[in-house]
Amino acid sequence: MHGLIPQASPSTHTDELRMGYVWWIAIAAALGGLLFGYDWVVIGGAREFYEIYFHLTSSSLIGWANSCALLGCLVGSLLSGALTERCGRRPLLLASAVLFGVSSALTGLAHSFEAFIVWRIVGGVAIGLSSNVSPMYIAEISPAAVRGRLVTLNQFAIVVGILIAQIANLLIAHPVPVGLSAEQLLTTWNVQWGWRWMFIAIVLPSIIFTVCTLFLPESPRWLLKRGYTDRARKTLTRIGGTAYAEAEISAIAKSVQSLEAERSSWFELFKPGVRKALWIAVALAVLQQWTGINILFNYAAEIYRRAGYGNSSEILLNIVITGAINLLFTVLAMFLVDTVGRRKLMLAGCTGIAASHLLCALAYRQAWPSALVLGLTLSAIACYAATLAPVTWVLIAEVFPNRVRASGVSVSVSALWIASFVLTYTFPLINAEVGMSGTFVLYGAICLMGFFLVNFGLTETKGRSLEEM
Repeated sequence: MHGLIPQASPSTHTDELRMGYVWWIAIAAALGGLLFGYDWVVIGGAREFYEIYFHLTSSSLIGWANSCALLGCLVGSLLSGALTERCGRRPLLLASAVLFGVSSALTGLAHSFEAFIVWRIVGGVAIGLSSNVSPMYIAEISPAAVRGRLVTLNQFAIVVGILIAQIANLLIAHPVPVGLSAEQLLTTWNVQWGWRWMFIAIVLPSIIFTVCTLFLPESPRWLLKRGYTDRARKTLTRIGGTAYAEAEISAIAKSVQSLEAERSSWFELFKPGVRKALWIAVALAVLQQWTGINILFNYAAEIYRRAGYGNSSEILLNIVITGAINLLFTVLAMFLVDTVGRRKLMLAGCTGIAASHLLCALAYRQAWPSALVLGLTLSAIACYAATLAPVTWVLIAEVFPNRVRASGVSVSVSALWIASFVLTYTFPLINAEVGMSGTFVLYGAICLMGFFLVNFGLTETKGRSLEEM
């Protein structure tokens, strides 16, 4: 790399980009997001059945069953930083694919609450790995002009996985007559077998992800950092031709060379310049979770039941509608992120979610019609899907310098999973104390604070190469 002649910016050599190949790479890597979305949300439809099976009655046990996977997410996220630097991006994608399949199958086969918890945590490790590596890998292999759209593809895959899980829950669950006793409910098909198949259904897409990962190239930026210039050149040439490859190699090499005297370590994250990037990435990660949107997925059945929906089939159908809205507005985000820009979308998202939550709180307090509550939750999900959900992942993947990107993404996503654990575990406790109305007021207030965080702390990054930033 030391002997390379500086070339023009990669952005000047985009005429020969082979977007079909680039999209194939991004789609294959984003399958990790699809499994992430399915595994994360399937519990929303399964919980009312496995809670009966395992005799879960206290708020703390219910919260633990719903949030335990997040401990695995945290472990996977922390491990991914060091492992992606040592082993590369592709091996970690492969490891997450295998873990998804194994953990889902064994969660569905669990006959004790302890075994259920263990395999949910293992599944969380898979989520933690893929949530770090998939967006980072896509960001590192994507041309700057389309990087936002391609990284957003990972979020699109997540919401597709969410919708598939919700549809699977609806199709797998059998109608249950109203008014059954606890003993009668325990013997129903949903309680004995239905929730198991909801988890096991993810095994097939896990196998597909495993096979696709075997054909992915390694990240050119990781290869160049390790001195594998020829392998990096081969991948970049296949993406955009010879001129693009040489320009990319030159830009990456200069970035690496200017910093090669500084050994990359966790302590570099706290150096001036990088420290600001870490602060904003962690703050955005926490904000994305504490908007409370994941509560609308993980505790959807309880939220809609409190709003007046009583039939299980009706509730599951409402949950599918939330997934469809989530998908629709994520598609919209893919077209907006590289045109409108990251900062404007984040500001709009905070405003829209806050308004939806505060109106939803009023709806619960004033006992408005249940259909109106459904509409307000759909409004919040739409705002989230078009803004904070995808844009936060894009920003986390692109704000860090090359030398500390893996560790920076690892810390940021770890903060995201800690925030998600706190959110998911505390919802039953907060709801018991202040009710549904008070809970939505809290989440709305957090969104308003997030508006000021984004307004004063975030600068625009669209259209800039990773090396420029």
